[in-house]
Amino acid sequence: MKILVSNDDGYFAPGITLLAEALRQLGEVTVVAPERDRSGASNSLTLDRPLVVRRAPNGFFSVNGTPTDCVHIAVTGLLDFTPDVIVSGINLGANMGDDTIYSGTVAAAAEGYLLGIPSVAVSLTSKAGEHFESAIGIALELVGRLRREPTGEPMLLNVNVPDVEPDRLRGIEVTRLGKRHKAEPVTKLKTPRGETAYWIGPAGGAQDSGPGTDFHAVDNCRVSVTPLRLDLTHNTQLPLAREWLAR
Repeated sequence: MKILVSNDDGYFAPGITLLAEALRQLGEVTVVAPERDRSGASNSLTLDRPLVVRRAPNGFFSVNGTPTDCVHIAVTGLLDFTPDVIVSGINLGANMGDDTIYSGTVAAAAEGYLLGIPSVAVSLTSKAGEHFESAIGIALELVGRLRREPTGEPMLLNVNVPDVEPDRLRGIEVTRLGKRHKAEPVTKLKTPRGETAYWIGPAGGAQDSGPGTDFHAVDNCRVSVTPLRLDLTHNTQLPLAREWLAR
């Protein structure tokens, strides 16, 4: 099995090092990741300049671009093979609900999915990063299952693992995305040159977090696995839009 690993925290992040090392139990692992932290980069693709790929001392490839750039370059030109699966992570912090729109971790996996490859985004749901072993165990379980039992069509799975000891996890739950309250207000700052600068505020708390959501699963120490799709068409509003434009 050939596995491509990427992330949005950068090729030097502890989560990607631990993940790549663990996945070598299942196959041949190649790491292509951003040269610096690109959290929140979403699905941005760099089109206004060429990108440089460098080989780090640990054998990882680093790219001076976004997570999407990393996977796109790897699959369409850098590698001489097509990966069987793409794993993005392990992200330090949750990617639940609305987070998936902005997440570079999810974006790296989404690019693999768009290229026809089963892809998994794995996040540890705290910034403390105390129990990477729990997320690693889940990643191994899911990738191993993909190897043993292919799904028949590419899937994009968003996985959030509570940051607790492995024996405290209460199973895996297939969930839907919840929804957050709107983000906190920006903070205004003055630069040394007297200009006004704005610091983006933190994400809002969970709003839709009932049973069946990723928030609810994680709050109850269960691993959340959400299959995602990238069709943004608002199908239920198609008749409304047609009627509105026909007036």
